[in-house]
Amino acid sequence: MSPARAGALAALLAALLCWTAFAGAVPGMTTRWEVALTAAVLIPAAFAVAWVALPVARSRWILSYAALAGASAVVFDLVGAGSAFNVAKLLALTLAGFWFLTLFEALSWVVLVAVIIPWVDIASVYRGPTKVVVEQEPGLFERIAITFRVPGEDDGALLGPPDVLFFALFLAAADRFGLRVGATWLVMTCGLAATLVSTYSFDLGGLPALPAIALGFLLPNGDLLLARVRARRGERRTGRDES
Repeated sequence: MSPARAGALAALLAALLCWTAFAGAVPGMTTRWEVALTAAVLIPAAFAVAWVALPVARSRWILSYAALAGASAVVFDLVGAGSAFNVAKLLALTLAGFWFLTLFEALSWVVLVAVIIPWVDIASVYRGPTKVVVEQEPGLFERIAITFRVPGEDDGALLGPPDVLFFALFLAAADRFGLRVGATWLVMTCGLAATLVSTYSFDLGGLPALPAIALGFLLPNGDLLLARVRARRGERRTGRDES
């Protein structure tokens, strides 16, 4: 990572830390404006961390960086530094998503995950572990989730760890496999914002976020993915003809 990019990442994390720490002291606003602020400002700012830190995804030390960020989050939690804990969780999950991509040998593996994971998330939210944790252990979910604090409040919108992890994984995959990185980040971020707005508009307790993230990876890269499938089929046909 270049010094300029490292500085930008440090500034972004500091800004997120300050907002998380002092948002409660900001004059409150109506729920509609809280949702608008979260969707239009806080979510893009949080996921800009993955964008700015993206060069780190190619580092051979990525697992060490993720472990260090995770250890920092644990320390902040133990000493009661809630705001720092929230930001450290965000960074640790982002780096963990980058590392997780190193386990994928081919783009087809990433596409398969993008197709399957939304259905797993939907089942988890409405019938599975996520539903159980949210309803029976709300304190545990708040502890492990990323919090987007709103003005004048001690709480805010919550986003589960898998959402941050897979956002980072798909963004790093777009970079690694020569897809549209900027468009992928934009569509995934807009999808998350739309999910939040839909939750508020339809007065729902919560919606699964991974469908929006997976579609945010697939939709802006669909033509490139299809072209690669066709090219691979052409190579196979050529190989059979030569044999």
